[in-house]
Amino acid sequence: MADLEIKNLHARAGETQILRGVDLTSSRGEVHALMGPNGSGKSTLANAIMGHPGLEVTEGQILFKGQDITEASPDERARMGLFMAFQYPVAIPGVTITRYLRMVQNAHRQARGEEEISLKDFRQLVEEAMELTEVPREFSSRYLNDGFSGGEKKRLEVLQLALQQPEIAVLDETDSGLDIDALNTVARGVNTVAKRSDLGVLIITHYQRILHLIEPSRVSIMMDGRIVKSGGPELVERLERDGYGSIRDEVAASA
Repeated sequence: MADLEIKNLHARAGETQILRGVDLTSSRGEVHALMGPNGSGKSTLANAIMGHPGLEVTEGQILFKGQDITEASPDERARMGLFMAFQYPVAIPGVTITRYLRMVQNAHRQARGEEEISLKDFRQLVEEAMELTEVPREFSSRYLNDGFSGGEKKRLEVLQLALQQPEIAVLDETDSGLDIDALNTVARGVNTVAKRSDLGVLIITHYQRILHLIEPSRVSIMMDGRIVKSGGPELVERLERDGYGSIRDEVAASA
């Protein structure tokens, strides 16, 4: 059984139906790439997995470790071991990164019935995670994403990933807006955390370049709110060669 199972998921935002029967799985220890052109529903699916309140699930189920979480709150899902790295992380002026990270750490500890982490232990934990993910120590005193470049925001997301050690991480277009140096740094961080903790990664993108750095074992292609094709890494090579048009033609021919 997969750790994360999405079964016949339909979801809408307001009156707009976006997901139209998505079936998808993700498990610990694997990298599953979800690809598709802009507007295909990829980010909506990521938000549905994490329980975004602006989406209404009208049909289907989301299961995590065998438990139906379709109606669970985002907090409940996070405490169970789901994590999402956002395409556009929000800035929170006035809240330091250190304060935020400790708050999140203690929320997870509380969910496990553990005491709050001491300042000494927290400082050591953060320094180790920063070294692991190549995040400068001076980040600690900055306000959360305030004035950060795109690359800095994404590196902070990977730092949170290393600290929280979830079971499944949904990376929603983590490569968006990154130059090649920032992309390499972020990819190394994800690979290091995944290898260290047997993390399962569902990486969402419409570009191929990040998948040369975070190599998927499985690839699914989404169009018009559905998964239209699944396979191995060879699908990435096909998209580089032929683009999404060939997939769309294939789907239309078989309809």
